[in-house]
Amino acid sequence: MSQDCSHNCESCGVDCAQRQSPSSMLEPVNELSKINKVIAVVSGKGGVGKSMVTSLLALCAAKSGKKVGILDADITGPSIPTAFGVHDKPYATEKGMPALESGGGIKLMSINLLLDNETDPVVWRGPVIASAVKQFWTDVIWGEIDCLFVDMPPGTGDVPLTVFQSLPVSGVVVVTTPQDLVGMIVEKAVNMAKMMNVPVLGIVENMAWYECPCCGQKLNVFGQSHVEEQGLRLGVGNTVSLPMDPTLAAACDQGQVEQADVSRLWEFAQRL
Repeated sequence: MSQDCSHNCESCGVDCAQRQSPSSMLEPVNELSKINKVIAVVSGKGGVGKSMVTSLLALCAAKSGKKVGILDADITGPSIPTAFGVHDKPYATEKGMPALESGGGIKLMSINLLLDNETDPVVWRGPVIASAVKQFWTDVIWGEIDCLFVDMPPGTGDVPLTVFQSLPVSGVVVVTTPQDLVGMIVEKAVNMAKMMNVPVLGIVENMAWYECPCCGQKLNVFGQSHVEEQGLRLGVGNTVSLPMDPTLAAACDQGQVEQADVSRLWEFAQRL
């Protein structure tokens, strides 16, 4: 090290042995939690079925024998507890707040579990919302989790940035629909992940077609599928298309998503 060293490695071009790396912004997980893998489920815009896909991916992981949790980071539009039929209120301890469990053993935490009424709006500014998401990581007792899925709000704003910087995200799954406009916005989400050095593990094209119950014809309600081409262009080889499924939507509304058929997503999920 030079005698004139100012100890400010940001302004120094010398690659010396004492060079200091930038301090990590990762937040420590709750002391009673041990989480092996964190996967964020993102979308460029709302209304593409991101929360439903998050739920199905968690089901796939649970059915393959993994211990699974879902952190609902969509603070202003939470829907995970409703899909799993979980409406109890969590309680606080000196060590933190234990996550609640679904009937199938999937651990959950969401702002909707903390509100007096589930329909109460969360009218918070961005920094407060981001702080709440971090607390779901630092203050919630998750126990031993093989894979924690983070259901993100749409877009590339405060919460995605907070999650990418504060949690040890192993990769992201991007949810889209066949519309060209959505495809363009999805590319923004992919590019954000790449900017944050987070791998894109796969792309799920939701609502790709609707199968007529009378004749079995597949109708491309939102246009032709482009997910494989999009994956090739973005360097993402793991892609899958899912149909519009009224029975699945009804299961989510009734809190019975754990009864859903996950066969169409199974191979995709195993590659994450």
